[in-house]
Amino acid sequence: MNDKQLIIAGLGPGGKETLTLGVLEALQSTPKVMLRTRVHPVVSWLEEQGVVYQSFDTYYDQSENFQQLYRMIANQVLSQAEKQQVLYAVPGHPLVAEETVRIILNEAQKNGVSVEVLPAASFLDAVFSKVGIDPNNGLQILDGLSLTEQRLNSEMATVVTQVYSKIVAGDVKLTLMDHYRDDYPIKVIRAAGVPGEQRITDIPLYQLDRLDWIDHLTSIYIPAQDGDLLVKQYNYPLDPLVDVMAKLRGDDGCPWDKEQTHETLKQYLIEEAYEVLEALALEETHKICEELGDLLLQVVFHAQIASECSRFDMNDVVDSITEKMVRRHPHVFGKTSVNNSEEVLVNWDKIKAEEKNLQYQTKSILDGVPTSLPALVRSTKLQAKAARVGFDWPNYKGAQEKIKEELDELYAIIDTEDSKKISMELGDVLFAVVNLARLINVDAEGALTSTCGKFLRRFQYIENKACEKEWELSKMTLEELDALWNEAKCLER
Repeated sequence: MNDKQLIIAGLGPGGKETLTLGVLEALQSTPKVMLRTRVHPVVSWLEEQGVVYQSFDTYYDQSENFQQLYRMIANQVLSQAEKQQVLYAVPGHPLVAEETVRIILNEAQKNGVSVEVLPAASFLDAVFSKVGIDPNNGLQILDGLSLTEQRLNSEMATVVTQVYSKIVAGDVKLTLMDHYRDDYPIKVIRAAGVPGEQRITDIPLYQLDRLDWIDHLTSIYIPAQDGDLLVKQYNYPLDPLVDVMAKLRGDDGCPWDKEQTHETLKQYLIEEAYEVLEALALEETHKICEELGDLLLQVVFHAQIASECSRFDMNDVVDSITEKMVRRHPHVFGKTSVNNSEEVLVNWDKIKAEEKNLQYQTKSILDGVPTSLPALVRSTKLQAKAARVGFDWPNYKGAQEKIKEELDELYAIIDTEDSKKISMELGDVLFAVVNLARLINVDAEGALTSTCGKFLRRFQYIENKACEKEWELSKMTLEELDALWNEAKCLER
Protein backbone atom coordinates (compact mmCIF):
# COMPACT_ATOMS: atom_id res chain seq x y z
CA MET A 1 0.00 0.00 0.00
CA ASN A 2 1.18 3.53 -0.71
CA ASP A 3 2.80 4.98 2.42
CA LYS A 4 1.81 8.58 1.75
CA GLN A 5 -0.74 10.12 4.10
CA LEU A 6 -2.52 11.87 1.24
CA ILE A 7 -2.89 10.81 -2.39
CA ILE A 8 -4.24 13.35 -4.86
CA ALA A 9 -5.52 11.74 -8.05
CA GLY A 10 -6.97 12.90 -11.33
CA LEU A 11 -10.09 11.27 -12.75
CA GLY A 12 -9.36 12.40 -16.30
CA PRO A 13 -11.67 14.47 -18.51
CA GLY A 14 -14.28 11.87 -19.42
CA GLY A 15 -15.34 8.26 -19.06
CA LYS A 16 -13.46 5.19 -17.91
CA GLU A 17 -11.32 5.21 -21.06
CA THR A 18 -9.34 8.20 -19.77
CA LEU A 19 -8.88 6.85 -16.22
CA THR A 20 -5.35 5.52 -15.61
CA LEU A 21 -4.79 2.05 -14.17
CA GLY A 22 -2.73 3.51 -11.33
CA VAL A 23 -5.54 5.83 -10.26
CA LEU A 24 -8.12 3.02 -10.44
CA GLU A 25 -5.98 0.76 -8.23
CA ALA A 26 -5.48 3.58 -5.71
CA LEU A 27 -9.21 4.29 -5.62
CA GLN A 28 -9.93 0.65 -4.86
CA SER A 29 -7.24 0.23 -2.20
CA THR A 30 -7.25 3.49 -0.22
CA PRO A 31 -9.41 3.31 2.94
CA LYS A 32 -10.78 6.85 2.67
CA VAL A 33 -11.74 8.21 -0.79
CA MET A 34 -12.95 11.80 -1.12
CA LEU A 35 -14.20 13.36 -4.39
CA ARG A 36 -14.39 17.08 -4.98
CA THR A 37 -17.59 16.34 -6.90
CA ARG A 38 -19.48 13.27 -8.01
CA VAL A 39 -20.72 15.21 -11.05
CA HIS A 40 -18.25 13.57 -13.43
CA PRO A 41 -18.80 11.02 -16.24
CA VAL A 42 -16.59 8.33 -14.65
CA VAL A 43 -18.13 8.34 -11.16
CA SER A 44 -21.13 6.11 -11.93
CA TRP A 45 -18.73 3.51 -13.40
CA LEU A 46 -16.54 3.69 -10.27
CA GLU A 47 -19.62 2.97 -8.17
CA GLU A 48 -20.19 -0.16 -10.24
CA GLN A 49 -16.61 -1.21 -9.46
CA GLY A 50 -17.35 -0.99 -5.75
CA VAL A 51 -15.50 2.25 -5.00
CA VAL A 52 -16.95 3.86 -1.86
CA TYR A 53 -16.42 7.59 -1.53
CA GLN A 54 -17.46 10.82 0.12
CA SER A 55 -18.12 13.86 -2.10
CA PHE A 56 -18.16 17.57 -1.31
CA ASP A 57 -21.14 18.47 -3.50
CA THR A 58 -23.18 19.66 -0.50
CA TYR A 59 -20.46 22.22 0.24
CA TYR A 60 -21.35 24.10 -2.96
CA ASP A 61 -24.67 25.22 -1.45
CA GLN A 62 -23.10 26.13 1.89
CA SER A 63 -20.46 28.53 0.53
CA GLU A 64 -20.85 32.20 -0.28
CA ASN A 65 -18.20 32.08 -3.03
CA PHE A 66 -15.79 29.68 -4.69
CA GLN A 67 -12.78 30.75 -2.63
CA GLN A 68 -14.62 29.91 0.57
CA LEU A 69 -15.75 26.60 -0.98
CA TYR A 70 -12.21 25.62 -1.98
CA ARG A 71 -10.86 26.47 1.45
CA MET A 72 -13.56 24.40 3.18
CA ILE A 73 -12.83 21.36 1.00
CA ALA A 74 -9.06 21.67 1.46
CA ASN A 75 -9.39 21.94 5.24
CA GLN A 76 -11.61 18.84 5.40
CA VAL A 77 -9.24 16.77 3.24
CA LEU A 78 -6.22 17.75 5.34
CA SER A 79 -8.10 17.09 8.57
CA GLN A 80 -8.96 13.54 7.43
CA ALA A 81 -5.40 12.95 6.19
CA GLU A 82 -4.09 13.54 9.72
CA LYS A 83 -6.27 10.64 10.95
CA GLN A 84 -5.85 8.07 8.17
CA GLN A 85 -4.66 7.62 4.63
CA VAL A 86 -6.85 9.61 2.22
CA LEU A 87 -7.22 9.71 -1.55
CA TYR A 88 -8.63 12.99 -2.81
CA ALA A 89 -9.79 12.79 -6.46
CA VAL A 90 -10.62 15.66 -8.79
CA PRO A 91 -11.79 15.89 -12.41
CA GLY A 92 -9.10 16.05 -15.08
CA HIS A 93 -5.45 16.45 -14.05
CA PRO A 94 -5.01 17.41 -10.37
CA LEU A 95 -2.52 20.19 -11.19
CA VAL A 96 -4.57 21.82 -13.96
CA ALA A 97 -7.12 24.47 -12.93
CA GLU A 98 -7.67 22.88 -9.50
CA GLU A 99 -7.60 25.53 -6.79
CA THR A 100 -8.36 23.02 -4.01
CA VAL A 101 -5.23 21.05 -4.92
CA ARG A 102 -3.10 24.18 -4.86
CA ILE A 103 -4.37 25.04 -1.36
CA ILE A 104 -3.91 21.47 -0.12
CA LEU A 105 -0.33 21.24 -1.41
CA ASN A 106 0.61 24.55 0.23
CA GLU A 107 -0.96 23.65 3.58
CA ALA A 108 0.31 20.04 3.53
CA GLN A 109 3.87 21.23 3.20
CA LYS A 110 3.44 23.60 6.15
CA ASN A 111 1.83 20.88 8.29
CA GLY A 112 4.24 18.09 7.35
CA VAL A 113 1.61 15.96 5.60
CA SER A 114 3.20 13.71 2.95
CA VAL A 115 1.49 13.90 -0.45
CA GLU A 116 1.68 11.98 -3.71
CA VAL A 117 0.06 13.26 -6.88
CA LEU A 118 -1.24 10.69 -9.37
CA PRO A 119 -1.50 12.41 -12.78
CA ALA A 120 -4.22 11.92 -15.35
CA ALA A 121 -5.26 13.23 -18.73
CA SER A 122 -6.47 16.81 -18.43
CA PHE A 123 -9.59 18.21 -20.04
CA LEU A 124 -7.11 20.51 -21.80
CA ASP A 125 -5.73 17.51 -23.68
CA ALA A 126 -9.22 16.85 -25.00
CA VAL A 127 -9.69 20.53 -25.84
CA PHE A 128 -6.38 20.62 -27.74
CA SER A 129 -7.43 17.57 -29.72
CA LYS A 130 -11.01 18.61 -30.50
CA VAL A 131 -10.27 22.26 -31.32
CA GLY A 132 -6.95 21.60 -33.05
CA ILE A 133 -4.69 23.68 -30.79
CA ASP A 134 -0.93 23.26 -30.68
CA PRO A 135 0.14 24.78 -27.33
CA ASN A 136 3.71 25.05 -28.64
CA ASN A 137 2.52 27.99 -30.75
CA GLY A 138 1.71 29.91 -27.58
CA LEU A 139 -1.27 29.50 -25.29
CA GLN A 140 -2.48 31.05 -22.05
CA ILE A 141 -4.86 29.27 -19.70
CA LEU A 142 -6.99 31.47 -17.45
CA ASP A 143 -9.53 30.76 -14.72
CA GLY A 144 -12.99 32.09 -15.55
CA LEU A 145 -13.79 32.49 -11.86
CA SER A 146 -11.00 35.04 -11.35
CA LEU A 147 -10.49 36.43 -14.83
CA THR A 148 -10.38 40.07 -13.75
CA GLU A 149 -7.43 39.31 -11.48
CA GLN A 150 -5.33 37.78 -14.25
CA ARG A 151 -3.31 39.39 -17.01
CA LEU A 152 -4.82 38.65 -20.40
CA ASN A 153 -2.72 38.89 -23.57
CA SER A 154 -5.11 39.14 -26.52
CA GLU A 155 -2.28 38.51 -28.99
CA MET A 156 -1.98 34.94 -27.67
CA ALA A 157 -4.50 32.10 -28.05
CA THR A 158 -6.45 31.68 -24.80
CA VAL A 159 -8.42 28.96 -23.05
CA VAL A 160 -10.72 30.15 -20.25
CA THR A 161 -11.62 27.33 -17.87
CA GLN A 162 -14.30 26.94 -15.20
CA VAL A 163 -17.06 28.80 -17.04
CA TYR A 164 -19.45 27.16 -14.59
CA SER A 165 -22.75 28.85 -15.42
CA LYS A 166 -24.49 31.55 -17.44
CA ILE A 167 -23.75 34.00 -14.63
CA VAL A 168 -20.02 33.21 -14.77
CA ALA A 169 -20.23 33.34 -18.58
CA GLY A 170 -21.73 36.83 -18.34
CA ASP A 171 -18.87 38.04 -16.14
CA VAL A 172 -16.30 36.41 -18.43
CA LYS A 173 -17.90 38.02 -21.48
CA LEU A 174 -17.80 41.53 -20.02
CA THR A 175 -14.15 41.14 -19.06
CA LEU A 176 -13.20 39.82 -22.49
CA MET A 177 -15.04 42.69 -24.20
CA ASP A 178 -12.43 45.01 -22.69
CA HIS A 179 -9.87 43.24 -24.91
CA TYR A 180 -11.79 41.98 -27.94
CA ARG A 181 -14.51 43.19 -30.29
CA ASP A 182 -18.06 42.33 -29.20
CA ASP A 183 -18.46 40.05 -32.22
CA TYR A 184 -15.03 38.42 -31.88
CA PRO A 185 -15.22 34.70 -32.87
CA ILE A 186 -14.82 32.20 -30.02
CA LYS A 187 -15.36 28.48 -29.49
CA VAL A 188 -17.42 27.22 -26.56
CA ILE A 189 -16.49 23.69 -25.51
CA ARG A 190 -18.53 21.54 -23.16
CA ALA A 191 -17.44 18.10 -21.92
CA ALA A 192 -14.55 17.83 -24.38
CA GLY A 193 -13.76 14.18 -25.07
CA VAL A 194 -16.79 12.80 -23.21
CA PRO A 195 -18.75 10.49 -25.53
CA GLY A 196 -22.37 11.53 -25.94
CA GLU A 197 -21.93 14.77 -23.95
CA GLN A 198 -19.33 16.72 -25.91
CA ARG A 199 -20.53 19.92 -27.51
CA ILE A 200 -18.50 22.51 -29.42
CA THR A 201 -19.93 25.62 -31.08
CA ASP A 202 -18.57 28.74 -32.78
CA ILE A 203 -20.27 31.99 -31.74
CA PRO A 204 -19.48 35.72 -31.52
CA LEU A 205 -18.30 36.78 -28.07
CA TYR A 206 -21.43 38.79 -27.22
CA GLN A 207 -23.58 35.64 -27.36
CA LEU A 208 -21.54 33.74 -24.73
CA ASP A 209 -23.99 34.02 -21.83
CA ARG A 210 -27.00 33.30 -24.03
CA LEU A 211 -26.20 29.58 -24.40
CA ASP A 212 -28.59 27.43 -22.34
CA TRP A 213 -26.25 24.44 -22.00
CA ILE A 214 -23.33 26.06 -20.17
CA ASP A 215 -22.39 24.09 -17.04
CA HIS A 216 -19.42 22.99 -14.90
CA LEU A 217 -17.80 21.20 -17.87
CA THR A 218 -17.63 24.33 -20.05
CA SER A 219 -14.53 26.16 -21.28
CA ILE A 220 -13.99 28.65 -24.08
CA TYR A 221 -11.23 29.01 -26.65
CA ILE A 222 -10.30 32.45 -28.01
CA PRO A 223 -7.94 32.62 -31.00
CA ALA A 224 -5.07 35.09 -30.95
CA GLN A 225 -5.91 38.48 -32.39
CA ASP A 226 -4.29 39.45 -35.65
CA GLY A 227 -5.10 41.42 -38.78
CA ASP A 228 -8.80 42.18 -39.11
CA LEU A 229 -9.52 40.59 -35.72
CA LEU A 230 -7.70 43.27 -33.74
CA VAL A 231 -9.72 45.37 -31.33
CA LYS A 232 -10.98 48.45 -33.10
CA GLN A 233 -9.33 51.69 -32.09
CA TYR A 234 -12.01 54.32 -31.63
CA ASN A 235 -11.53 57.89 -32.81
CA TYR A 236 -13.82 59.69 -30.39
CA PRO A 237 -13.09 58.61 -26.80
CA LEU A 238 -15.08 60.15 -23.96
CA ASP A 239 -12.04 60.29 -21.68
CA PRO A 240 -11.45 64.10 -21.89
CA LEU A 241 -15.04 64.89 -20.91
CA VAL A 242 -15.04 62.22 -18.19
CA ASP A 243 -11.78 63.67 -16.81
CA VAL A 244 -13.23 67.19 -16.78
CA MET A 245 -16.31 66.03 -14.89
CA ALA A 246 -14.18 64.08 -12.39
CA LYS A 247 -12.13 67.25 -11.72
CA LEU A 248 -15.28 69.36 -11.33
CA ARG A 249 -16.52 66.88 -8.73
CA GLY A 250 -13.09 66.51 -7.08
CA ASP A 251 -11.75 68.05 -3.88
CA ASP A 252 -10.61 71.21 -5.64
CA GLY A 253 -13.52 71.26 -8.07
CA CYS A 254 -16.62 73.42 -8.51
CA PRO A 255 -18.82 73.88 -5.39
CA TRP A 256 -22.02 73.71 -7.46
CA ASP A 257 -21.03 70.56 -9.36
CA LYS A 258 -19.97 68.85 -6.13
CA GLU A 259 -23.39 69.48 -4.57
CA GLN A 260 -25.40 67.83 -7.35
CA THR A 261 -27.13 64.45 -7.04
CA HIS A 262 -29.12 62.23 -9.39
CA GLU A 263 -32.24 63.87 -7.99
CA THR A 264 -31.15 67.50 -8.42
CA LEU A 265 -30.01 66.87 -12.00
CA LYS A 266 -33.36 65.50 -13.20
CA GLN A 267 -34.67 68.89 -14.33
CA TYR A 268 -31.52 69.62 -16.34
CA LEU A 269 -31.68 66.28 -18.14
CA ILE A 270 -35.23 67.02 -19.25
CA GLU A 271 -34.39 70.60 -20.24
CA GLU A 272 -31.37 69.56 -22.30
CA ALA A 273 -33.40 66.87 -24.08
CA TYR A 274 -36.03 69.42 -25.09
CA GLU A 275 -33.37 71.85 -26.26
CA VAL A 276 -32.03 69.13 -28.54
CA LEU A 277 -35.55 68.70 -29.95
CA GLU A 278 -35.81 72.45 -30.55
CA ALA A 279 -32.46 72.49 -32.36
CA LEU A 280 -33.56 69.57 -34.53
CA ALA A 281 -36.77 71.42 -35.41
CA LEU A 282 -34.76 74.50 -36.43
CA GLU A 283 -32.44 72.29 -38.51
CA GLU A 284 -29.45 74.35 -37.42
CA THR A 285 -26.40 72.05 -37.59
CA HIS A 286 -24.23 74.02 -35.17
CA LYS A 287 -27.08 74.31 -32.68
CA ILE A 288 -27.81 70.56 -32.89
CA CYS A 289 -24.15 69.75 -32.22
CA GLU A 290 -24.01 72.11 -29.26
CA GLU A 291 -27.22 70.83 -27.67
CA LEU A 292 -26.22 67.17 -28.12
CA GLY A 293 -23.01 68.04 -26.26
CA ASP A 294 -25.03 69.52 -23.40
CA LEU A 295 -27.17 66.37 -23.26
CA LEU A 296 -24.08 64.16 -23.29
CA LEU A 297 -22.70 66.15 -20.39
CA GLN A 298 -25.73 65.16 -18.32
CA VAL A 299 -25.07 61.48 -19.06
CA VAL A 300 -21.42 61.84 -18.02
CA PHE A 301 -22.51 63.78 -14.91
CA HIS A 302 -24.79 60.94 -13.75
CA ALA A 303 -22.12 58.33 -14.54
CA GLN A 304 -19.55 60.24 -12.47
CA ILE A 305 -21.90 60.42 -9.47
CA ALA A 306 -22.51 56.67 -9.75
CA SER A 307 -18.79 55.91 -10.06
CA GLU A 308 -18.09 57.78 -6.82
CA CYS A 309 -20.34 55.24 -5.08
CA SER A 310 -18.71 52.32 -6.99
CA ARG A 311 -21.99 51.52 -8.73
CA PHE A 312 -20.97 51.98 -12.38
CA ASP A 313 -18.94 54.36 -14.52
CA MET A 314 -19.02 55.77 -18.05
CA ASN A 315 -17.33 52.66 -19.43
CA ASP A 316 -20.17 50.55 -18.05
CA VAL A 317 -22.72 52.87 -19.66
CA VAL A 318 -21.05 52.60 -23.07
CA ASP A 319 -20.44 48.84 -22.76
CA SER A 320 -24.05 48.22 -21.73
CA ILE A 321 -25.66 50.12 -24.60
CA THR A 322 -23.15 48.72 -27.13
CA GLU A 323 -23.87 45.17 -26.05
CA LYS A 324 -27.62 45.85 -26.08
CA MET A 325 -27.56 47.28 -29.62
CA VAL A 326 -25.58 44.30 -30.92
CA ARG A 327 -27.86 41.86 -29.09
CA ARG A 328 -31.07 43.48 -30.32
CA HIS A 329 -29.95 43.62 -33.96
CA PRO A 330 -29.41 39.92 -34.80
CA HIS A 331 -30.35 40.75 -38.42
CA VAL A 332 -27.16 42.86 -38.60
CA PHE A 333 -24.75 41.11 -36.23
CA GLY A 334 -26.19 37.60 -36.39
CA LYS A 335 -27.96 35.29 -38.82
CA THR A 336 -31.57 36.44 -38.34
CA SER A 337 -33.37 37.66 -41.49
CA VAL A 338 -35.99 40.42 -41.60
CA ASN A 339 -38.02 41.83 -44.48
CA ASN A 340 -38.87 45.28 -43.16
CA SER A 341 -38.69 47.66 -40.20
CA GLU A 342 -41.90 46.26 -38.69
CA GLU A 343 -40.25 42.85 -38.28
CA VAL A 344 -37.25 44.60 -36.72
CA LEU A 345 -39.53 46.09 -34.05
CA VAL A 346 -41.24 42.75 -33.40
CA ASN A 347 -37.83 41.09 -32.91
CA TRP A 348 -36.73 43.97 -30.70
CA ASP A 349 -39.68 43.50 -28.35
CA LYS A 350 -39.20 39.73 -28.29
CA ILE A 351 -35.51 40.02 -27.41
CA LYS A 352 -36.29 42.68 -24.81
CA ALA A 353 -38.86 40.39 -23.20
CA GLU A 354 -36.38 37.51 -23.12
CA GLU A 355 -33.80 39.75 -21.47
CA LYS A 356 -36.22 40.55 -18.69
CA ASN A 357 -37.37 36.94 -18.34
CA LEU A 358 -40.91 37.96 -19.28
CA GLN A 359 -41.44 35.34 -21.97
CA TYR A 360 -43.45 33.01 -19.76
CA GLN A 361 -44.86 35.56 -17.35
CA THR A 362 -48.22 37.24 -17.52
CA LYS A 363 -47.02 40.85 -17.55
CA SER A 364 -48.49 43.22 -20.13
CA ILE A 365 -46.82 43.84 -23.49
CA LEU A 366 -47.38 47.52 -22.68
CA ASP A 367 -44.88 47.35 -19.81
CA GLY A 368 -41.80 49.46 -20.30
CA VAL A 369 -43.51 52.68 -21.47
CA PRO A 370 -42.48 55.21 -18.77
CA THR A 371 -45.30 57.04 -17.03
CA SER A 372 -43.10 60.15 -16.89
CA LEU A 373 -43.25 60.66 -20.66
CA PRO A 374 -45.33 63.57 -22.05
CA ALA A 375 -48.86 62.32 -22.64
CA LEU A 376 -48.71 62.62 -26.44
CA VAL A 377 -45.47 60.64 -26.59
CA ARG A 378 -46.72 58.03 -24.12
CA SER A 379 -50.01 57.49 -25.92
CA THR A 380 -48.15 57.05 -29.23
CA LYS A 381 -45.86 54.43 -27.71
CA LEU A 382 -48.74 52.56 -26.08
CA GLN A 383 -50.65 52.44 -29.36
CA ALA A 384 -47.58 51.33 -31.30
CA LYS A 385 -46.87 48.48 -28.86
CA ALA A 386 -50.47 47.25 -29.09
CA ALA A 387 -50.33 47.51 -32.89
CA ARG A 388 -47.37 45.10 -33.05
CA VAL A 389 -49.62 42.25 -31.90
CA GLY A 390 -52.45 43.19 -34.30
CA PHE A 391 -54.57 45.49 -32.10
CA ASP A 392 -54.85 48.31 -34.64
CA TRP A 393 -56.97 49.81 -37.40
CA PRO A 394 -56.25 48.40 -40.87
CA ASN A 395 -55.65 51.99 -42.07
CA TYR A 396 -56.11 55.62 -41.02
CA LYS A 397 -59.81 55.71 -42.02
CA GLY A 398 -60.83 53.69 -38.97
CA ALA A 399 -59.02 56.17 -36.72
CA GLN A 400 -60.63 59.04 -38.61
CA GLU A 401 -64.10 57.69 -37.87
CA LYS A 402 -63.10 57.11 -34.24
CA ILE A 403 -62.34 60.82 -33.83
CA LYS A 404 -65.83 61.70 -35.03
CA GLU A 405 -67.34 59.18 -32.62
CA GLU A 406 -65.33 60.53 -29.67
CA LEU A 407 -66.18 64.14 -30.57
CA ASP A 408 -69.91 63.31 -30.60
CA GLU A 409 -69.55 61.76 -27.13
CA LEU A 410 -67.68 64.85 -25.91
CA TYR A 411 -70.32 67.25 -27.29
CA ALA A 412 -73.07 65.20 -25.68
CA ILE A 413 -71.46 65.35 -22.24
CA ILE A 414 -70.40 69.01 -22.23
CA ASP A 415 -73.89 70.28 -21.41
CA THR A 416 -74.01 68.10 -18.28
CA GLU A 417 -71.22 70.25 -16.73
CA ASP A 418 -69.84 67.07 -15.16
CA SER A 419 -66.16 68.06 -15.18
CA LYS A 420 -64.87 64.55 -14.49
CA LYS A 421 -66.79 62.98 -17.38
CA ILE A 422 -65.94 65.90 -19.68
CA SER A 423 -62.24 65.41 -18.88
CA MET A 424 -62.48 61.69 -19.65
CA GLU A 425 -64.23 62.27 -22.99
CA LEU A 426 -61.76 64.99 -23.97
CA GLY A 427 -58.94 62.57 -23.16
CA ASP A 428 -60.56 60.01 -25.49
CA VAL A 429 -60.66 62.63 -28.28
CA LEU A 430 -56.97 63.45 -27.83
CA PHE A 431 -56.05 59.76 -27.73
CA ALA A 432 -57.97 59.18 -30.97
CA VAL A 433 -56.23 62.14 -32.62
CA VAL A 434 -52.84 60.73 -31.62
CA ASN A 435 -53.87 57.38 -33.12
CA LEU A 436 -54.70 59.06 -36.43
CA ALA A 437 -51.37 60.90 -36.37
CA ARG A 438 -49.53 57.59 -35.85
CA LEU A 439 -51.36 55.91 -38.72
CA ILE A 440 -50.56 58.74 -41.15
CA ASN A 441 -46.93 58.78 -39.94
CA VAL A 442 -47.05 62.15 -38.20
CA ASP A 443 -45.31 62.70 -34.86
CA ALA A 444 -48.12 64.06 -32.66
CA GLU A 445 -45.72 65.66 -30.19
CA GLY A 446 -43.74 67.29 -32.99
CA ALA A 447 -46.87 68.46 -34.76
CA LEU A 448 -48.25 70.10 -31.61
CA THR A 449 -44.87 71.65 -30.82
CA SER A 450 -44.79 73.12 -34.33
CA THR A 451 -48.29 74.53 -33.89
CA CYS A 452 -47.29 76.09 -30.57
CA GLY A 453 -44.42 77.82 -32.35
CA LYS A 454 -46.78 79.00 -35.09
CA PHE A 455 -49.22 80.35 -32.51
CA LEU A 456 -46.39 82.18 -30.76
CA ARG A 457 -45.23 83.87 -33.99
CA ARG A 458 -48.71 84.97 -35.02
CA PHE A 459 -49.64 86.29 -31.59
CA GLN A 460 -46.37 88.23 -31.40
CA TYR A 461 -47.29 89.77 -34.79
CA ILE A 462 -50.56 90.94 -33.24
CA GLU A 463 -48.66 92.43 -30.30
CA ASN A 464 -46.20 94.24 -32.56
CA LYS A 465 -48.93 95.70 -34.80
CA ALA A 466 -50.96 96.84 -31.81
CA CYS A 467 -47.84 98.53 -30.40
CA GLU A 468 -47.18 100.31 -33.74
CA LYS A 469 -50.72 101.72 -33.70
CA GLU A 470 -50.57 102.42 -29.96
CA TRP A 471 -53.54 100.15 -29.35
CA GLU A 472 -54.06 98.41 -26.03
CA LEU A 473 -54.61 94.69 -26.61
CA SER A 474 -57.11 94.27 -23.80
CA LYS A 475 -59.34 96.97 -25.32
CA MET A 476 -59.27 95.60 -28.88
CA THR A 477 -62.32 93.74 -30.14
CA LEU A 478 -62.14 90.09 -31.14
CA GLU A 479 -62.76 91.13 -34.76
CA GLU A 480 -59.74 93.48 -34.68
CA LEU A 481 -57.52 90.80 -33.13
CA ASP A 482 -58.73 88.22 -35.64
CA ALA A 483 -58.01 90.55 -38.55
CA LEU A 484 -54.37 90.92 -37.43
CA TRP A 485 -54.16 87.16 -36.93
CA ASN A 486 -55.24 86.61 -40.54
CA GLU A 487 -52.64 89.11 -41.70
CA ALA A 488 -49.98 87.05 -39.91
CA LYS A 489 -51.29 83.91 -41.60
CA CYS A 490 -51.09 85.51 -45.04
CA LEU A 491 -47.52 86.68 -44.41
CA GLU A 492 -46.43 83.13 -43.46
CA ARG A 493 -47.90 81.75 -46.67
